[in-house]
Amino acid sequence: MKILVPDTTLIELEPIEDVVVVQYAVAEPIPEEHTDAQMLVVWGNPPAQLAREATRLHRLEFVQSLFAGPDSALAAGFAENVVIAGGQGLHDATVSEHALALILAAARQLSRTVRAQIGHRWAGELVALQAFENQRAFTTLQDAHVVIWGFGGIARSLAPLVRMLGARVTGIARSARTEDGVDVVSSDRLGEVLPTADVLVMILPSTPETAHALGESELHLLSSHAWLVNVGRGSTLDEAALVRALRDGELGGAALDVAEVEPLPVDSDLWDLPNVIITPHIAGGRPRGASALIAENAIAHMTGGAIRNLVAR
Repeated sequence: MKILVPDTTLIELEPIEDVVVVQYAVAEPIPEEHTDAQMLVVWGNPPAQLAREATRLHRLEFVQSLFAGPDSALAAGFAENVVIAGGQGLHDATVSEHALALILAAARQLSRTVRAQIGHRWAGELVALQAFENQRAFTTLQDAHVVIWGFGGIARSLAPLVRMLGARVTGIARSARTEDGVDVVSSDRLGEVLPTADVLVMILPSTPETAHALGESELHLLSSHAWLVNVGRGSTLDEAALVRALRDGELGGAALDVAEVEPLPVDSDLWDLPNVIITPHIAGGRPRGASALIAENAIAHMTGGAIRNLVAR
């Protein structure tokens, strides 16, 4: 079996019998002599390149995406008989670390201090906003209520970090349960949980069901001091509704690692709002354990074993 691996991350596979590994450049067409590959590993591929290769790889059997969500691979148009697996688990530590950084940046008003620094201005007015309580402004994780919408592997990694800093955590998922000491409620209880949140962290995948899951009505449920942190997918948030809520003072702020359109358009109102933090979809960026996952799934595919992170289509 021939496996094509991208040049966008370091992949080191131990030798596997009857397997040839070839690196390809995601910014260029796959060379003609390698269009007979049976397995394609995807990471950082432009959508147009993926769509093109979906028609050129005439012997393709398996696509291994290294993204936490397989939406880009699903949208590329691979044949129905091509197996697709995702990269769940590869980004738990890095995304949770980034989410924590955004939460702390929100609590410590870093979006405002950075703007002041650029203007060579000592932001003395922020001193009064740093009181040790969250009733009027989110200022600390001590006794804060952090709600995580989309309670999977990343949430399981993030929850103990914020709890260690004094926060109470509630998860939202399709089904209710208690997991690692965290109460996870079903999504039909949004109206109950969101008004109590000091921070709402969204880690939802991009699916037709999650499109604009956080819209105008859901934003109205949040308190005026609450912060939104989105490290999931931009399609899950109604950005126009978010801008209105921020401008009207209905929300404390937003820290966004993802956007509906990426890169975020230069004319987006989100750039200029003082209580918005924007990072360029870098929460993951480093698929940890990718080589082991590729090897495990390649062997499973060849031997008829169980595929890890198999995507249902």
